Amino acid sequence: MKCPYCGYQEDKVVDSRLSYEGKAIRRRRECLRCKKRFTTYEYIEETSLLVIKKDGQRQPFDRKKILNGIIKACEKRPVSIEKMEEIISQVEREVMKKHIREIPSTRIGELVIDKLKALDDVAYVRFASVYRQFKDVSQFMEELKGILIKKNAGTRYKKGVLGK
Repeated sequence: MKCPYCGYQEDKVVDSRLSYEGKAIRRRRECLRCKKRFTTYEYIEETSLLVIKKDGQRQPFDRKKILNGIIKACEKRPVSIEKMEEIISQVEREVMKKHIREIPSTRIGELVIDKLKALDDVAYVRFASVYRQFKDVSQFMEELKGILIKKNAGTRYKKGVLGK
């Protein structure tokens, strides 16, 4: 394994544990040259899932592409990389449960949006604005209004204004 810090190719495994409901092994490694630690994941190689892009092209499912989008959406938000990885694992599990070999990229995007919506409102709006390609501010505002209405209803209910 190549060290992400210095590029040296020899390391030692410091810790291993199951991750993502037993579908992956998380390994903490230490570079034998620079002594810095880094994390790697090993996944079971399953039947390849193809993603159908908007232009009709088919590409292999790539966790890294989804993670990059989620990282951008969660920038400067209190969302850990583990939570981001878990979103991807949840999406992947949902797709695999359906035993399909191909899935439209739009469906994957909507699954990610649903997971982010439950996790962090700001990250959700950021991801949705890029993914759904909001054309103008009014589309952006409609999305925000929905969030605010939902939050305000929940707040009023907790204060005893609703539900009596």
